[in-house]
Amino acid sequence: MATKRCYYEVLQVSKTASEAEIKKAYRKMAMKFHPDRNPDNPEAEERFKEVNEAYDVLSDPQKRSAYDQFGHAGVDGSAGAGGGGFGGFGDFSDIFGDIFGGGGFHRGPQPGNDLQYELSITLEEAVKGTTVEIRIPTKEVCEACQGTGAESGSAVETCPTCGGQGQVRIQQGFFAVAQTCPTCHGTGKQIKQKCKKCYGEGYVHDHKTLSVNIPAGVDTGDRIRLAGEGEAGEPGAPHGDLYVRIRVKPHEIFQRDGNTLYCELPISFTKVALGGTIEVPTLDGRAELKIPAGTQSGQRFKLAGKGVKSVRSSRVGDLIVQVNVETPVKLTSEQKALLEQLEESMEGKSHKHSPQSHSFFDKVKAFFTGEDEKKEDKKSDNDEPWQ
Repeated sequence: MATKRCYYEVLQVSKTASEAEIKKAYRKMAMKFHPDRNPDNPEAEERFKEVNEAYDVLSDPQKRSAYDQFGHAGVDGSAGAGGGGFGGFGDFSDIFGDIFGGGGFHRGPQPGNDLQYELSITLEEAVKGTTVEIRIPTKEVCEACQGTGAESGSAVETCPTCGGQGQVRIQQGFFAVAQTCPTCHGTGKQIKQKCKKCYGEGYVHDHKTLSVNIPAGVDTGDRIRLAGEGEAGEPGAPHGDLYVRIRVKPHEIFQRDGNTLYCELPISFTKVALGGTIEVPTLDGRAELKIPAGTQSGQRFKLAGKGVKSVRSSRVGDLIVQVNVETPVKLTSEQKALLEQLEESMEGKSHKHSPQSHSFFDKVKAFFTGEDEKKEDKKSDNDEPWQ
């Protein structure tokens, strides 16, 4: 027979470890070597048994004292023997109740479920704030039976399968799990005569209308919590909450990024060439924007304070207007002649009237002729050598 390892070594704790430290170490090791996480792994199964045996001894003050004095000889025959319910490990249901969410097999009235409602609003409503009425489905405790699910005067009996716990324990080898009782479906009771209004469910389904205040500055993804407006809980437990999730609809003119608004403004090439004042839209109405002569397509202008006020502070964003020069279409013969006359008047003067274009084509010419390389070579010849 293989020599047993030290129980403190098995749980990876010191001999002075507290009960809480031992319990925490056990949870970690048991989860690591649990058979469900290590299927078809005999070594993990043996380690799991070893961890349980070590915890059975070290979690019991009397057994631990005997083990500290006499080693394995002091607890042989007691480790894994006695105790309740699961291979002798009396605290097993408490440990794994914490891990798997059971907390044992006793539970009080359960609160109602939280609900979520997706609300679509316009950009104007999001920026300025508004009040919206929404209609939502409800699940309320049946007034006729007060949530028992039984017809008035009819008895409600304890479920014989689970003894009123709502859960049953299923033994799978050396591991026990809790499952919802198949007879009462977790209610812990049996109804002889079902309520005619709720058909034994204990709840009735309906709709209600709520008024939701939307604060100024909300954006897509923001949530508004309406406490107690979710589903009804079990009798004696509170309602859940309702979360209204905001979705801002796309806008025809503006795009939003946080507290900043963006707007693309088409403008004629004569206007940007000559400059002038134009009218631009904002969420507060019209505003005037001065366009300098010679403005290029894609250039941006900022209208301070014409964006969105933050929902979380008093800061107001800006409106960014991007100028997009629009090339004229469907020109008349007279208009074409005027443009040709304009083109002729600027011929040979591209460096003055179209500096970007002139600079670009100079670079293109240098690229094909290799003039840039010649200039670089000449420059390097004139450089003084390092001293």
